[in-house]
Amino acid sequence: MENFFLQLQSSDTVQSSLSENITNFVDRINPLQLPHETFVTDLAIIMILAAVVTLAFFKIRQPLIIGYLFAGMLIGPLSPLWTSFLPENVGPSTISGVGILSDLSALNLFADIGVILLLFVIGIEFPFAKIRSIGRVAMGAGTLGLFATLGVVFLAASALGLNFMDSLFISAALSISSTAIIIKILQDAGKIKKESSILVLGVLIVEDVIAVILIASLESIGLVGTVSIENVILVAAVAGGLIIGTFTIGIRVIPPLIDKVASAENREILLLSVLGVCFGYALLANVVGLSVAIGAFLAGVLIAESKSAEVSKILSSPIKDMFVAIFFVSVGALMDITQLENYIFIAFALIAVATAMKLGSNIFGNMLFKQPRNKSLRSAFALSAPRGEFSIVIVKVGVDMGMVSAFLFPLIGLITIITAFMSPFIIRAGDKIILKLSKS
Repeated sequence: MENFFLQLQSSDTVQSSLSENITNFVDRINPLQLPHETFVTDLAIIMILAAVVTLAFFKIRQPLIIGYLFAGMLIGPLSPLWTSFLPENVGPSTISGVGILSDLSALNLFADIGVILLLFVIGIEFPFAKIRSIGRVAMGAGTLGLFATLGVVFLAASALGLNFMDSLFISAALSISSTAIIIKILQDAGKIKKESSILVLGVLIVEDVIAVILIASLESIGLVGTVSIENVILVAAVAGGLIIGTFTIGIRVIPPLIDKVASAENREILLLSVLGVCFGYALLANVVGLSVAIGAFLAGVLIAESKSAEVSKILSSPIKDMFVAIFFVSVGALMDITQLENYIFIAFALIAVATAMKLGSNIFGNMLFKQPRNKSLRSAFALSAPRGEFSIVIVKVGVDMGMVSAFLFPLIGLITIITAFMSPFIIRAGDKIILKLSKS
């Protein structure tokens, strides 16, 4: 009898343990109670939803980038769609809000990788000869377009009621075009190898360098109240040194080294070597205070000078596509849809001014340097609308330092999303205008 009760007790224990395990398993696979603290969960959600949404956008013949952004808007921590299912999540490494994605810190890391790989693969498309051919025009037109836009947007922001520092930071943010967004749109449209795209890329690189100078200058204004001329000169000198070093020393070392690795006829080793150059150069640029995008692009240009450039691009592209998708989904996830009604007027007003100025000043700059009409128009339309990574960084610096109003961050997020959606349609409109002008 005693043994019977012991067996019964043991059976009850096993059953209880089994029931508990089943309950835990069900809780783990319940889509409404996902373990949000894990990056694997967020990554799985991103890739599955991005695949579904982008397929839908592909079927209706819309740019894939819009699909990525839309997917991010659906699942981001600021999305109101999941309020009834998921609890509010507030933490030091999270954005306050609700959504399927609760933490963007890890995603932002992978998004940075996406930008690096995107610019690296694009750099492989542009050997040194192509870059040299548009250097002077890109520097002149890019600088003119950026500062003309900055000045006019500053006046417009002030007229809309923003204070001096808010106007200064938002105008600086809106004067910088998004390298990642523009390149992705041109790539998806099959226009990346056009002469106008070479000019666009040159201008974007110039703008990235100026963006670094602007950030350093704005930080010094916030700390000491004046622009540090020393910082400006230092950043310009470092950027010039890196570029000159790349095309004098780097071009004699890296391409032969890659060709030697390629001679082993092992794709795995070649891929690792190529990615090593990519991230090594991005690290070098970051260490000297420049954008990782600049370093990655220069690495791609060096690889383009090797005999195995095409193979390197083929090997790198699938990895690039994955991380670029994460980048654009994470940008979409930053969109706070609930803020639309608060900032929609000022957002559209600033977008209209910034887009018009960017378009007009780039057309003027290109023609000032005697570029062909069609080439000038195509590059100007491509550069006119999108604002992105550097725009967000500039405003974030101001908010983190307490120099500007906190509402600027959701405002720039809203502007980034709207301009990203606008850009493919503006480029198409530009193509139609150019076609009509060519026939007349």
